[in-house]
Amino acid sequence: MNTSHRISLKLCIALLAGMLASGGAFAQGSGQADKDDDTKTKQAQAVSKEVYEKILAAQEMVDAKNYQGALRSLNSLYNPDKLTEYEQANVLNYLGFVYYNMDNMPQAIATYKKLLAIPSLEPQMAKSTTFTLAQLLTVEEKYGEALTTINKWFTLEPNPAPEPFILKAQILYNLNRYKEMIAPIETAMNVATSRGKPLKEDWYNLLNFAYFQEENYTKVRDIQMTLLENWPKKRYWKSLAGAFTELGQDDKLIYAYDAAYTQGMLEVEAEFVTMAQLFMQAEVPYKAAMLLQEKIDAGVLTKNEKNYRLLSQAWQLAQEDAKAIPALKAAAALADHGELDARLANSYLNISDYGNCVTSARNAARKGGLKSPDNIQITLGMCLYNERKYEESKAAFREAGKVPRSQRTANQWIRVIDAEIERNRQIRLAEEAAQKKRREIEARKASNARA
Repeated sequence: MNTSHRISLKLCIALLAGMLASGGAFAQGSGQADKDDDTKTKQAQAVSKEVYEKILAAQEMVDAKNYQGALRSLNSLYNPDKLTEYEQANVLNYLGFVYYNMDNMPQAIATYKKLLAIPSLEPQMAKSTTFTLAQLLTVEEKYGEALTTINKWFTLEPNPAPEPFILKAQILYNLNRYKEMIAPIETAMNVATSRGKPLKEDWYNLLNFAYFQEENYTKVRDIQMTLLENWPKKRYWKSLAGAFTELGQDDKLIYAYDAAYTQGMLEVEAEFVTMAQLFMQAEVPYKAAMLLQEKIDAGVLTKNEKNYRLLSQAWQLAQEDAKAIPALKAAAALADHGELDARLANSYLNISDYGNCVTSARNAARKGGLKSPDNIQITLGMCLYNERKYEESKAAFREAGKVPRSQRTANQWIRVIDAEIERNRQIRLAEEAAQKKRREIEARKASNARA
């Protein structure tokens, strides 16, 4: 709304400067009563020397910021019984300007309303004053009256510039009439384009808000893309991402975040985490892992269970189990449940580190809180099997088999282990028999040699 203040001030200054600089506009009254009708008409639109000089004196006081002095001078000058309507209009116009400079908006508004009530008010001054009044009413948050006034102004101005349409949209915004904002904003843009004027960032933001309120996310998406093309800012990337989400275009969501990331616009922890999650959804987990690892190492991301878990997931999805292990160990150490230890055990299993697999699996079972406790027993059994600890392995599988869904898998492993045990027994027996045979042969050879 500060913009409205500045526009109003410029209008008042321009209007006043136009009147005071026109020389003949403040023609000195001759006092001759025998002029013909044409001369009387011209005199009616002229300002007497006395009025002219007092307005100039008031102007000098305003330039010197002596607003009270200017106010006293103009108030003493204003007398409808002694001034022509044209003189009244000029005095009231400048009086409203002084009130404005004194930040006395209610008095400025009252003065401009009195000015507009003059029957013979010149069309140009009526038009300019009506627009100024609409702005002042907006500043004073009298939005209903401001809307009526700006609509009246549009009936007076046959060829409006873009800015009055934007003012109307701002008034409608404050009246919560969001849908009605769209037409004046788009009209302003069309007018500006036809006149070769640049479209302003604030206009797009207003239009974006209106379409957002209407849940027209296609328009929101298109506006954000225009904003990014002309005024690349972080908040526009985020808004574009939101529009993609609302439109169900998650496949494009990553492009918005990736562009913001590439331009160094991501700053806070949540943004980097979201970026990593999007990389993982887009099936590029390696980029997610690299991003998370970099930001954790740099201290940008908190070294907590949640972030370490996400990092480990990214490395695992990237089939980099060895790189996932440090993150999983850190996350598991911070967790009071066994889920992360279970995942750590599986990672150790994947890289054939069976000793650490057993330790992690047992930690998971000890901590508890597992969604599938039977699964960790299967993992434990497999690692113990590879450690050739068959009886402990069978015990783990039997524990897993207590859950119906794991019975078949557990029993299969137990049969495999029993077969392995039997095979090893047969191998051992065969080796023992072979060794016995060799000893017998060597004994016979030794006996024959002695003979």
